Amino acid sequence: MELFDLTGKVAVITGSTRGIGEAIAHRMAEHGAKVVISSRKADACDKTTAEINAKFPDQAIAVPCNISSKEDLQRLVDTTNKTWGKIDSLVCNAAINPFYGSSADIPDDAFDKIMGSNIKSNHWLCQMVIPQMVERKEGTITIVSSIGGLRGSSVLGAYCISKAADLQIARNLAAEYGPQNVRVNTIAPGLVKTYFAKALWDNPETLERTTSTAPLRRIGLPDEIAGAAVFLASKAGAFMTGQNLVIDGGVTIA
Repeated sequence: MELFDLTGKVAVITGSTRGIGEAIAHRMAEHGAKVVISSRKADACDKTTAEINAKFPDQAIAVPCNISSKEDLQRLVDTTNKTWGKIDSLVCNAAINPFYGSSADIPDDAFDKIMGSNIKSNHWLCQMVIPQMVERKEGTITIVSSIGGLRGSSVLGAYCISKAADLQIARNLAAEYGPQNVRVNTIAPGLVKTYFAKALWDNPETLERTTSTAPLRRIGLPDEIAGAAVFLASKAGAFMTGQNLVIDGGVTIA
């Protein structure tokens, strides 16, 4: 277990009250990390925090946060530092997609919201946590991207643009801060059974069309992404930076 041991580490995970983010928080706590649960709704944060603390006492705190607000993000970082003294791992998981359809029809405000929440918020959070990681000469950042950032889409255009940008954020920061032993990577899930992706799996015909060409012939589960986040934050991933882990049931290779 030593390679994957996160005992003594503090991890901030955005969008961690359901889906992939929640699974990551549970698994990081299971491997010994103190975890900060964060999403827009305080009651959801409290619920997930209570569930984790019931299994792993005093290993989770709740800090509600709207990722589109720079002030909220700073409060998230400041509260974590005040409570536990540091941030060892940042997982930028929260994202939005308020529009599904042709890129010709997306309203300007929806486009701007996607770019702000999915790109700028990650940029801001990284700016806020990297200085302390540089000072300690140790730290990890994992951005949850998507296979949408690797290929085109006729219905998720702006979202895919934002997820491609996340890949480049990781590469840029990995190149800049690697000499200070700060590692930055991304995870690109395929279709996973989350509320966020419900439009892509709730309809049986859409689900069949999406999974029929994938080698594993099925949709993924949130917990099947969580292990990668543990890997990237632990000693097991100590020689990986600037890379993207694709976890998609093989859909992008078929």
